[in-house]
Amino acid sequence: MVEVGLAFVCALVAWSATAALIAHYSRDPQPSMLVWVVSGVSVAVALSAAFPGALLDFSGITFRVFQIGIGLLGPLLAAWGAVEYTVTSARLRFGARLVVATLTTVPLVILSVDRLRGQFESSYPAMADHYDVIPKSVLGLVHILVLLVILGCVIAVLRRRREHTRLSGHQAAVLGLIGLAALLEILVSRLGMGVLGQLVITGAVVSLWTGCLKAQQPPQSGRGRRGGRRRSDFDDEVDDEFDDEPSEAEEDDVSRKRRAASGFDGYGGESAPQGRSSRLRGIITIYTLVEGYQDTFDELVEEIVEEVTRREPDTLLFACHTVPSAPLQRIIYAIYRDQLAYEEHEQQPHIMEFARETQGYVVATNVIGLVLSGASVTDNLSSMLMPR
Repeated sequence: MVEVGLAFVCALVAWSATAALIAHYSRDPQPSMLVWVVSGVSVAVALSAAFPGALLDFSGITFRVFQIGIGLLGPLLAAWGAVEYTVTSARLRFGARLVVATLTTVPLVILSVDRLRGQFESSYPAMADHYDVIPKSVLGLVHILVLLVILGCVIAVLRRRREHTRLSGHQAAVLGLIGLAALLEILVSRLGMGVLGQLVITGAVVSLWTGCLKAQQPPQSGRGRRGGRRRSDFDDEVDDEFDDEPSEAEEDDVSRKRRAASGFDGYGGESAPQGRSSRLRGIITIYTLVEGYQDTFDELVEEIVEEVTRREPDTLLFACHTVPSAPLQRIIYAIYRDQLAYEEHEQQPHIMEFARETQGYVVATNVIGLVLSGASVTDNLSSMLMPR
């Protein structure tokens, strides 16, 4: 009776966790989350079949459903979700989908039609007790591939951003929880483990659920939209890096000297030499963001706009736009007084810090340089851009 009660509890926990994941996915739909939800559904269906198996002894049908959900679809979809969560290349994602389609279709047919052997009992059945060589080999191949893929995703995340340990640590923790869920499912599929297997599979469900929730709560940048910024280890590193930078007064003096040497006084007046004319410089930068990090990126942009306004008089316009038809894209449009102003902008500490902090949130960047050929500007442009 203990096994029957635990089997019912396992199925109940699996469906409850899956329902919660579906609710979270509906609020924040992401490809990785959808795959993990389907993985949770597969495990829940398998545990639902395990309940009558524990009550009346397993049969060929309940055994096949159990092994397909726990041994094949659950861990395989968990690994696929890890790839969708980690990989930003569209080609790699497409390749992963082809591999998953193959590893789902062929093993599914084999596990469904291959003959079974041995007597069934009420305990969770191990795959080796009832499957022959071919289905055991297929499941073994899938299990090895699943563990290697998740391990590779963890390594890729940790190597992607060595400077930003907060983001990489968060993503590695998510993948660790997903990998733990897949590993526990594989253990139950291969070993059965009796009553202990029921506890282990419950741990797998909880691990999958926790990993999915953590994936939807990316770490904040340590900044607030309106309330200033909180100190962090990254801030201390940046402060140390720029301790030797000149003060604002020194920067202004250096800028004036550079402009004087270049023939501009910094405010549109020409000082020398005679052969050079002031040409505005325009830059459009198109960012494609990692899913789930739009708000964090927008917070960083809002703060960098304030820094540009306060520190860069020769940056005449610096505005960020969202794209309604492409929620993961951001477009920054900037106009500089001249080429020298653009070069000075690129060397500003807050700009270099912005580039470092957003590196983990950006999939791709496209920069378009512009040369002004004509313009019409309204007098109240600044008040329209910044109504506050």
